[in-house]
Amino acid sequence: MKQSRKTSLRYCSLLLLLAAGIQSASAQTDIDGIMMARKNLCIGPMYGYSSWKNYWEGTLKRENLNLGTVSSQMYSVMGAYGVTNKVNILFGAPYVTTKASAGTLHGMKGFQDASLWVKYRPLKEKLGKGELSVFGLAGLSAPMSNYVADYLPLSLGLRSKTLSLRAMADYQLGKWFATISGTYVLRDNIKIDRDAYYTTEMHYTNKVDMPDAMSFNFRAGYRYNDIVAEAFIDNWTTLGGFDITRNNMPFPSNRMNATRLGANAKYHLKNLKWVQLVVNGSHVIAGRNVGQSTSINTGLFFILDFAKKHSPVSSSPKAQP
Repeated sequence: MKQSRKTSLRYCSLLLLLAAGIQSASAQTDIDGIMMARKNLCIGPMYGYSSWKNYWEGTLKRENLNLGTVSSQMYSVMGAYGVTNKVNILFGAPYVTTKASAGTLHGMKGFQDASLWVKYRPLKEKLGKGELSVFGLAGLSAPMSNYVADYLPLSLGLRSKTLSLRAMADYQLGKWFATISGTYVLRDNIKIDRDAYYTTEMHYTNKVDMPDAMSFNFRAGYRYNDIVAEAFIDNWTTLGGFDITRNNMPFPSNRMNATRLGANAKYHLKNLKWVQLVVNGSHVIAGRNVGQSTSINTGLFFILDFAKKHSPVSSSPKAQP
């Protein structure tokens, strides 16, 4: 059995940035259980909007009239390329703007953190009446600009280089599927524009020790031909750090935890077989030192088939079943 263009488009529809209200490095969804076909490129622009009014100061949920509503917008180019039917490369490069609706803090804008992932599928086997696929992923991210990290909650990011390692399993039964994954994120230390700062003790340096983090994700839904509709829950946990002190600004090495609920959907353009419109939304339902954000993202993605010499409109890329 051959993997069709519909499968590549379906995979492309899941390349979305899922902003969780955490100012973390790169966040594209390399969390789906589908592979791009060999020599197929899925690429396109994305737009995301996220905002919050209430936030957790440690475990205390509150609002801050000096901030009002904090919002961010993301403009990004994202993509995935099938090196082989078992190895994919995913990438993203976002431009971010932030602002607060009240107070005197000004927003920021600029390029955030570029990300690059390698996705490998060592196993795809029949299991019972369904099919089990196992994946291993490794990802890198690094700042694309010298933005200010020590300006939360309006910083573009944390300006920390990261290495992410993920294990993932996907089970498809007919038209329905479930995917579970766990990720460990190693974060490099950063430098800030001051020579001393206080966490739970005084530090006479501009270097900040950044704690590592872990994330878990579970998603399930409908996946058949060119249609994907799914719901998900995920959790991000910082392995260390400290709480925001009362009425103080956040700090890059704070403990930032969040649990989100969300959904993804896509629409296959009927008259343009190689184009997809995708949409997702999420809401933070529990957290620590993060905003209770609601996020909406949408993108338009295109499939380019480099395995064929003719137009991808009329071709159907080959791939491993």
